[in-house]
Amino acid sequence: MMRALVLSLAALVAACASLPASAQPVVRAPAGAVGGQALDGVDAFKGIPYAAPPTGWRRWKPPAGAPTWRGVRESIEFGPACPQPLARGTSIYAAAEPPEMSEDCLSLNIWRPQGAEKAPVFVWIHGGSLTYGCSCEPMYDGARMAASQGMVVVSLNYRLGVLGYLAHPELSAESRGNVSGNYGLMDQVAALKWVQANIAAFGGDPDNVTVAGESAGALSVMYLMASPEARGLFDRAIVQSGYMISTPELRSSRYGDVPAEGMGIWLQGKLGRADLGGMRAMDAQELATAAVQAGYAPFGTVDGVWLPEQLVTVFDRGEQAPVPILIGFNDGEIRSLRFLIPPAPPTEAAAYEAAIRERYGDLADEFLRLYPSGDIPESLMATQRDGLYGWTAERLARRQTALGQGAYLYFFDHGYPAADEAGLHAFHAAEIPYVFTAMDRLPPRWPAPPETAEERALSDAMMAYWGSFARTGVPTAPGQPDWPAYGTTQAYMRIDGTPQPGHDLMPGMFELQETVVCRRMKAGGVPWNWNFGVIAPVPPPSATACP
Repeated sequence: MMRALVLSLAALVAACASLPASAQPVVRAPAGAVGGQALDGVDAFKGIPYAAPPTGWRRWKPPAGAPTWRGVRESIEFGPACPQPLARGTSIYAAAEPPEMSEDCLSLNIWRPQGAEKAPVFVWIHGGSLTYGCSCEPMYDGARMAASQGMVVVSLNYRLGVLGYLAHPELSAESRGNVSGNYGLMDQVAALKWVQANIAAFGGDPDNVTVAGESAGALSVMYLMASPEARGLFDRAIVQSGYMISTPELRSSRYGDVPAEGMGIWLQGKLGRADLGGMRAMDAQELATAAVQAGYAPFGTVDGVWLPEQLVTVFDRGEQAPVPILIGFNDGEIRSLRFLIPPAPPTEAAAYEAAIRERYGDLADEFLRLYPSGDIPESLMATQRDGLYGWTAERLARRQTALGQGAYLYFFDHGYPAADEAGLHAFHAAEIPYVFTAMDRLPPRWPAPPETAEERALSDAMMAYWGSFARTGVPTAPGQPDWPAYGTTQAYMRIDGTPQPGHDLMPGMFELQETVVCRRMKAGGVPWNWNFGVIAPVPPPSATACP
């Protein structure tokens, strides 16, 4: 009997030894051992905590160290999303079902090519107005990018809305530096520090990290570029549809924005709470929803620590992270963001032109050349697109070039039947499925691209450009044209059915928007955010123009 038992044990050991090594990949990282899931040539590890849950007294505190665990932590499910409002109406960005939510949401996900060693690392920060979204969205799945580009792909959650960006005098008094707000930014920095400490165990190179994001994720990338607290944590940046708007300051209103601490006091009153303790006692989901219903909009805070100055000022001084950048925007940004169009704008040419002349003065002729009265609806959308996204993209390309860094500008102008028929040609975020090859993982109301060889070829090209930029700082793609650096010729890549390089995108657009912002900054008291075109304040006189 003993001999039979020994033989049985030997057979069991032999059977286990014969199992493929990828049956359950296990990584023993400094943070702890995690067990993932083997896919087709890729290992996936999901829901790994990078910081402690910001619940109870930790709500509105900097992220604390991640919890530890014994043994191998099962990491095959996404972690909960950070609390956010449930309803998004009929938005094309709304998921089929809301994700599980919890304040215990500070987790990240990793996809690595099997056998990876010192692979470049691509860190994705999701968008959603700093209010919605999560790393669990199917469109952001990193498996295909990891397999195709030989990269370790990371996505992360960060605190959103009032839980991520509230500033308040009581919170400032609790902190060592007498500042508050920016908790979502602190989370992103904590995640990048986790990557630096742990990613080598997953086959990634901590000295070759690209941070990327779209919309509010792109805004987050710009915050990271401007923040001294994030310096040295990444080596390249990708900014898709970023917007360098004026940022609330902690206690002042130099540029017309309500001070961030004052906004916190206002929200406390709207919520009917006597003090900060009353807001801490609220259920996180209830608080996130009530804040949005009250009109609270989350943004970073210029506090002198995490964000030392306005983004415009930081980049003008050359104090941002000196890293190569890939940046761009889409032709139809506002087609899916029509709430940004001014309410009840003029519909007659004469009234439109009169409004522009009143509001733009000596700049009116150039404004009307760029945004004419011949098609007012199109001009209204183009005005907001360029004031938010176009100006930002070209400004960052110029500023990184001035630092001696490679800057690569794109203009996404690709249309396809389902989007064009819905009036959504090249809409906001339309490029994301092509970057991630995710045309089969879209939200239910998202107009789906056709399943054609041409669409797949465009996706292959975009993923290759993004991947090679993350590897080397220069975007290239097999069989595709070279992507020239912005440089002195103002070069860019137009991405339509196929990528095509060009020069001098939208002549005069950047110069007009830059002049408007510079005048507002010099005069003070006027923000630069969504107040362009027929809702722009009367501009300061030309004597205040920037050099």
